[in-house]
Amino acid sequence: MDNYLNFIGGEWTDSKDGITNTQVNPANPSQIVGYTAAATVEEVDTAVQQAKLAFQQWKQLSPVGRGEILRKAADLLEAQSKDIAETATKEMGKRFIEMKGEVLRGAAILRYYAQEGMRKLGEVLPSANNQNTLYTLRVPLGVISVITPWNFPVAIPIWKIAPALVYGNTVVWKPSMEAGITAVKIAKVFEQAGLPAGVLNLVNGSGEIVGNALVEHPLTSAITFTGSNRVGRELASKAVAQNKKYQLELGGKNPVVVLEDADLDLAAKLTVEGAMKQTGQRCTATSRVYVEASIYDTFIEKLLENVTQIKVGDGLDDSVTMGPVASKKQFETVTSYIKKGIDEGAELLYGGNALYDPVYNGGYFVEPTIFANVTNGMTIAREEIFGPVLAVIKVADYADALTQANDTIYGLSASLFTTNLNKAFDFIKNSEVGMVQINGETGGAEPQAPFGGMKESSSGTREQGQAAMEFFTAYKTVSLTTSL
Repeated sequence: MDNYLNFIGGEWTDSKDGITNTQVNPANPSQIVGYTAAATVEEVDTAVQQAKLAFQQWKQLSPVGRGEILRKAADLLEAQSKDIAETATKEMGKRFIEMKGEVLRGAAILRYYAQEGMRKLGEVLPSANNQNTLYTLRVPLGVISVITPWNFPVAIPIWKIAPALVYGNTVVWKPSMEAGITAVKIAKVFEQAGLPAGVLNLVNGSGEIVGNALVEHPLTSAITFTGSNRVGRELASKAVAQNKKYQLELGGKNPVVVLEDADLDLAAKLTVEGAMKQTGQRCTATSRVYVEASIYDTFIEKLLENVTQIKVGDGLDDSVTMGPVASKKQFETVTSYIKKGIDEGAELLYGGNALYDPVYNGGYFVEPTIFANVTNGMTIAREEIFGPVLAVIKVADYADALTQANDTIYGLSASLFTTNLNKAFDFIKNSEVGMVQINGETGGAEPQAPFGGMKESSSGTREQGQAAMEFFTAYKTVSLTTSL
């Protein structure tokens, strides 16, 4: 079985203390996918030192030249998409067809930021002094700590790493332990594309050891993190104490609102897809659906028509439409929320069972689950589950739905299904989220569009698109005076 190493200063290195993380297939936990080397605090320090050293040369390279390396990486990633997708499917369970699409999305993100290297990095401003030329530059920050989750093991790292690099920063990257092998393959793509030594460093390991060492290192300039709210709050406190720039993308409890004038077939289809796609393990997954009372029963029937078509199984099986959750820990979390829903009086309309049949090889499989007659005070309507669980809530009208949809600590994404233009624009204006969908599912993002939420879903800055420049660079104002 292969042992996957860390990438520090352009060299592939084993763990100094010999500790490895065992990566198992969540569809069959007895199957070991491989081992990743667990970095030590000393190795994190070396990675940061190498990134700091590389920064002095990397920032001197033209952004056009940096973009050309990203373009080469995009081509390589696309060429290796099948292998990387299969690895990720075995490692964290996402269906191969979904994972292949994610890898290709990663290539698209790289190509987008390759072109960003040709955009302006400042502007000329008018000055009160006729002999003065006043202008701004956007300059890189330095060494960026990149900490990424397991649910999008290719797209999320790339949409952080690519802008960090094209704007002239260097990176030390700690991926989730559930996606360490996939991370190694991504790092190799950048190496093959000709990225200079030390510009990108990969350190696998736990958040408690590797993550903390990376966040607290005095030579890192900024931290970009996607993960849980609990860890995000801890990270923010440490960043503030060190006067470091930080960017957090956290949880979601994303609502769908379905009005009586909506296309109910479309709404039901996209609500189920939004809730169950990628086994519900998306921060933008649909978690709550508010349905007007006049169409509640009809919409329930249409939800059931769609959810019964889902086939659960190994993500490498082409006939499967929903894979396992990513780990034993996630399996226990999701099943505990299902139990809470039942205990608190919600009606278990469909699913709700862990799948232990020998066909499932002891894998971490949970049925797609729908609860009806949920109230906004129930745990399953308030806390992020990160699994294939949907809560259906009856509302009196649009105003009631909007009020309840906004009644949450989260504010990532929301959808409204309607043919009423006035209500659509009212929802766009008054829904307390960072991303609004009209007649579309709550998930989905494009490389050129800012991604992020409000309330406790985000620290405020946005990822992707040109908005990424706001985080990964700082302004430098230049005043140049000449005399005649």
